[in-house]
Amino acid sequence: MAGHSHAKNVMRHKAVVDAKRGKLFSKLSRYIISAARAGGGDPDMNLKLRYAIDKARAVSMPKENIEKAIKRGTGEIEGESYDEIIYEGYGPGGVAVLVEVMTDNRNRTNGEIKKIFERANATVGVPGSVGFMFDRKGLFVVDATKYPDEDALLSLALEAGADDLKRHDDAFEITCEPSNFSAVMEALRRGNIETTEAEVKYLPKVLKDVDLETGKRIVKFLDTLEDHDDVQNVYTDARLTEEMTAD
Repeated sequence: MAGHSHAKNVMRHKAVVDAKRGKLFSKLSRYIISAARAGGGDPDMNLKLRYAIDKARAVSMPKENIEKAIKRGTGEIEGESYDEIIYEGYGPGGVAVLVEVMTDNRNRTNGEIKKIFERANATVGVPGSVGFMFDRKGLFVVDATKYPDEDALLSLALEAGADDLKRHDDAFEITCEPSNFSAVMEALRRGNIETTEAEVKYLPKVLKDVDLETGKRIVKFLDTLEDHDDVQNVYTDARLTEEMTAD
């Protein structure tokens, strides 16, 4: 019986993992389609597409999936077209929240996102209501235990067009303007510097402290948003701790 139970648990776990991977691949495909539609199918000429492909490769998305998404974006094969929307609002505790969405049905997604906000006693704001609290930046995170020479890393990053480098515990965080993201990424690659994160994202200008109970409510709210098929990214200015994110 124990073996049978274990096998069922393994199968259930695999199903959950496969479902999450499938949802992630779907979201990345939309991102690639949108990028290719906007700027063409050549990643050397289309920074957004190159970034989208890099994200897909980082999670081992199959090459054929990436190529198919590019062709859908350029119109070589038929496929859905997606609109990009940013929802702005206030989550539990009044923290600022930005939600990046890609959808083929604005009305459906609008209703579903608003319902998620309502269930969390959160509020969807008007465009611009919280966006000013964030900066759009390229962010690279490097393991400081593997690359301890901060001066050398700073010099390499700045020469490539980065704005700043800061150390947080065992990690270096390099920031740059989105237009310089590709150049900084290439410089890090040429220097054989591996990154644990490389992404263009919204960074809060000032973090807001919240208590443990509010933090847990915020995390649950953000998780629900991120689980929505049309949601690409979610950002907040809440300072969330490991204790708040623990199950």
